[in-house]
This record gives sequence, structure tokens and C-alpha cells, in this order.
Amino acid sequence: MVALFALFVVMRAVFFAFFSEVGDTVQADSGDLYHALGVGLRFDLRLALLMVLPLAVLAWLPRFNLVRSAPVRVLGLVYITLAVLVVVLTYILDFGHYVYLGDRLNVTAFRFLEDTAISTRMVWESYPVVWITLGWLAVTAVMALIFRALARRFLLRAPMPMGTGSKWIGGVVVFLALVFGLLGRVSDINLENPVPLRWSDAFASGNNAVAALGLNPVLFLYDTTLLSSEPFDREAVEKYYPLMADFLALPEQAREPLNFERNVSVQPHRLDVDRPPNIVVVMLESLGASRVGAYGTPFDPTPNLDRIAREGWFFEHFYVPVTGTAKSIWAFLTGIPDVAPEETASRNPLIGHQRNIVNQLEGYRKLYMVGGNAGWANLEAVLTRSIDGLELYEEGDWQSPNVDVWGISDLNLFKESHRILEALPSDQPFFAFIQTAGNHRPFTIPENNDDFETRSPPEQELNANGFRNTAQYNAVRLLDYNVGRYMDMARESDYFDNTIFVFFGDHNNRITTLSHMPPFQEQLGLESHHVPHMLYAPGLLEPRHVKDVVSLVDVMPTLAGMLGMEYRNTTLGRDIQMPAPEGERSAFVVLREGPAPQIGMVTREHLARLNHDGEAATLHELYSDEPEQDRAGDDPETFQKLFDLARGTYETSRYLFYDNAVNDGKGEKAASGDVEPEGAR
Repeated sequence: MVALFALFVVMRAVFFAFFSEVGDTVQADSGDLYHALGVGLRFDLRLALLMVLPLAVLAWLPRFNLVRSAPVRVLGLVYITLAVLVVVLTYILDFGHYVYLGDRLNVTAFRFLEDTAISTRMVWESYPVVWITLGWLAVTAVMALIFRALARRFLLRAPMPMGTGSKWIGGVVVFLALVFGLLGRVSDINLENPVPLRWSDAFASGNNAVAALGLNPVLFLYDTTLLSSEPFDREAVEKYYPLMADFLALPEQAREPLNFERNVSVQPHRLDVDRPPNIVVVMLESLGASRVGAYGTPFDPTPNLDRIAREGWFFEHFYVPVTGTAKSIWAFLTGIPDVAPEETASRNPLIGHQRNIVNQLEGYRKLYMVGGNAGWANLEAVLTRSIDGLELYEEGDWQSPNVDVWGISDLNLFKESHRILEALPSDQPFFAFIQTAGNHRPFTIPENNDDFETRSPPEQELNANGFRNTAQYNAVRLLDYNVGRYMDMARESDYFDNTIFVFFGDHNNRITTLSHMPPFQEQLGLESHHVPHMLYAPGLLEPRHVKDVVSLVDVMPTLAGMLGMEYRNTTLGRDIQMPAPEGERSAFVVLREGPAPQIGMVTREHLARLNHDGEAATLHELYSDEPEQDRAGDDPETFQKLFDLARGTYETSRYLFYDNAVNDGKGEKAASGDVEPEGAR
């Protein structure tokens, strides 16, 4: 294992010295550089451990093992030599890929196999293939000799007597070394949620060149092979482009082939303010509309959010495109529904650097606060790569102790976040995102909650109104209480009067009936997407009840319009204060995830529901006595309009994953497969 690790360290040094731009065309902070290299060394250790695991199995066999059997030793030597042969070749291909495209080796490289003859000729004419091959074989041969020498020294020597205690101690030490080596961490480990080292950790600086120093090409290539081989259907995107261009109100002069970029000018509905307002976004974990009093929930679980709804902008029909925390954060930031079929889009390293409106908030401090580990679902990489200068606060940065798997309590998150915001200079605006997590299994009620007290309504009545038990009911109440405590603190601060507070739920987690909500919510599966949304700024916004259907992707364009920004919009979000070209506003939803998702387009009155390929399509009247009944034949015009919008939004979202991605390498469209071998041009 040590020999393998040493080999990988040497290869990392070779990459740093001869291929990386850091120190040449890219200047990096020493702290970011050391962090990336440290992450890379831990990846190297993980790869070395994974490669020796088969040898460990051969060593632990009861009779025919590496110590007692010569054939088993030969088998082990053949295995490790072939493994090194493949791994060293991967490193060589990675070096060449980085020189050519400026990216570490990933699954997109396999597209060159489609033109094998041209690609092979290009490689032969561009690189000293013979010398590279000889070097590859020489390194493998040297490693094989080292392995053989180590086997003779340690496997053929006379056994040393060991007591039972020594064996146990040795076993425990080896086990712990293996666990921590594969985990990739020895500190800041939440025992209830031990997040392993991920590729996103390499991107903490937000600089791709620095991040490249923290990746291991073998492990990174493996991670990217798990991605879909056909990320989008270009023909379908082209088919629906005219419709989507109308939907987005693209100017005629901007309607180039598959162009979704449009420049948005300062809007007449901008706020009349002397200085740019701050923005504080509060994500309400697992809070659906069916749990909030302002939407009709009994038992008064959310008096503070209800007050915010009365005194601010209250959105009655607000939907997230896809359920799930990571998918909602992605949609909020990028303006693209996360239609990734199995994993979240944030886990795709090829699209982790996205253009967005937050990054266009000129002169703003940008902060992100989460009580737990930001590496969950690789969100840290998306955030730090996509938002320049982001100040990220996560597990390990807080003074408060962790209370459960999700980190510190929401109350302490609000308190510490407020202290950070209050200490910021008053002459510079800020954008802050606070991600709560307490309203989530295991519904922990921490001991220190100021004066919060639990309640115990009859459980049967709770079950009939959207709550599974008192623990879940009190978790919602505690989230609302914490929001109230934060707003009390904020009202006493200097930043309150010039701040727009944005509240939205990331998804619902209904696990019982919803007798207080319209029947279509349950019968058509929309309750998971229907979440609370409020804008609150007593000094800037008059109360307003918004009855139009609004999507999560619309939030940032709407805020940009309020701020009086002139900005570039490259995705699907729209300012809700601007007219909707389709007439009645609509929102896209993914009703069933997976390899064959079910999608839909919802308005205030209708839902078009269909499979992603257009099959099994139906139209539903939401407030009819029988919302499940198909009404497509009764209203073919509405059905066709919503059907086309659903299909167009789905296919366009898949395309925008890659079209909206920023590739800092040499291939501007490498991720979308638009880069051809030089010999093909």
C-alpha cells in the first residue's frame, strides 16, 4: 500500500510541476493550494487502499493465502501488476486530456472513441507515443519489481510469535486506518452523518485550476462514468426551441440556434431606494404549504410565518420543480429544474460551475450558512464554483455544538448567522442564504430552545391534518419559532429596514392525509411540490397576495427586477412582475423521478401530466369534483399548450445543464460534446 501511495504522490507531483497552470498563468492563495493538495493526497490514499483490498482478502484466506501458497502469491503479484498497468495508463491519458482540454480525465473523453481512426492519428501526430509507451511499461515494470521484493521480504520470512492482545490491537489499528483512509477524514466528522471525502472538496476554492490539483484521475473518471451517456436530446430541444423562446420572451434578434441568453434591462417596477437592499434567503427544510397556517393548516403551527405572509408578499400557488433539498437549491441558484433522472445535478462534476444571477450582484458580499456539512450532495462544489467570492459557513465553523445528523440547531444557526450579518459593514450590501435543517427526520427537539415549549394535540387529529405524530408537529412549530426568533433579532439590527427576506420551503414530506387542502393536492401528487413562499420587507414592500402560479426558478429573476438590476438571464426563470407570454402563468414539475420520469405543467386551474417521452398524457381540472379524471378531450387547446410546455421545459432543462455550464478549460463546450478532435476539423 505504501508503494502504491508513493507512486500516486509522485504522479501528483508530476502533474503539478509539468501540467498545472497554478504558479504559471494562474495565481492561487497558498491556503487554497495546500487544501487542494491535501484533498488530493487523501484521494490517493483511498485509491491505494482500494487497490490493496483484494490482496488483503487473499492474505486472510484460511488455508491458501499469500503467506502459505506460492500460486496465491503469483496470483496476487499478477493482479497488482495489471492494476498498476491500468492505473498508470489512466494517469497518462489524464495528463494528455488536461493538456488538450484543460480538464481532468472524465467520461466525455469516451466520445473520441466514436472517431477512433481520426483520434488515434491525432494522438500519434501530436505526442511521442513510442516514448510514452516505453515510460508507461517501465514504470509498471519497476513497480512489479518492488512488489516482488516486498513479497519476498515480508511474506517469506519466518512467522513472528504474537500474543492474543497484540493481534487484537493490530487488528483494531488496521481497521481504523482502513475506515479513516477510505472516509478521507479524521476531523470534523459528524458520527451521525459521516460525510466521506468527495470530489466537491477539491473545489472549495472555486478555482478550477486549483481544484484540478485535488482530484485523483482514476477516482474522478469512475465518478463521471456513473453519469448518463446521453445527457440530452438535441433534436427534441430544437423541436421545442420556438415554443421555449416565446415562453422566455426572447427578443427576435437573440433567437439564434439554441440560444437562451437574453439581457434584461432595468424594470419600471424597481424599488425606489437610496441604496441597494440586502437579501436574506431562508430555506425552510421539508416545509410544505400544507403545514403552514396561512395555507389553511389547523392547530396554529406557524404563527410567525403567518405574520410574514400577512405583512409581506404571500404566494398562494408556489411550486418547486422537483422535490429534494439539493434539487431545490440547484433550481433556486441556476434557474434550471433539476431533472437529473437518478442523482442530483449537483453530483455531476461536469456541470458544477453554472452561470447564475446571484453572481451578478455587483458590490454584494455573498454568504451561505448551513448548520451541517456543505459537502452533502456535492453542493459545496456547485456553490463555491458558481458564486465568486462566496463566504461559506458550515459544520466546523460554528461555535455551537452539533445536535444531530444535520449539525447545529436551527436556532443556533440563526443566532450565529445574525451575528455575522450584523457585523458586516453597513455601506456594503449583502446576499445571504440560510439553509435550515431541523424540520427533518429524526425531528430532533434540542434541549436549548430559549422559551420554546412543545404541545401535544390529539394524535388522531394530527394524522387527519398532515402530521404523522406530535414529534413532526412540534418540529414544524420549532422551525417557525426559530424563524420568529431570528426576525426578532433582525428587527433590532441596522440591516433590517434595508433587507428583503425571502422564505421558501424546499419540498413537502407529507406522510398522512390533508383534509384541509383541496383534494387535487393529494390525488394528483402535487402536495410534495406545493410549498410556502413569502417576500418580507416592511420598509420596502407593501403586503401583496400573489395568486398566480409561480415556480422556484422565478425567485432570483423577480428579486433582480426589484433591485433594478440590468442582468443576463441564461436559463428558465422569469420575473413574475413581467407579463407571461403564455397568458396564465404555469410551473413545471417532476411528479415521479427515476429513469422514466413523469412530468407535468401546472396552472391555477389545470395540470397536464405525462411521461417524459410524451406517453400517457392527461389533463386534469384541479378544482373539479373528480380531479383525477382526464379532461384532455374536453379542452384540447389547454391540453396541447401545457403538454408542449412540459415537454419543452423538460428537454430544455436537460440541455441547459450543459449549455449553462462554465468550462474554465480549453474546451468551451467540452461537457456537451461539442469539441471535436483537431484532426477532424
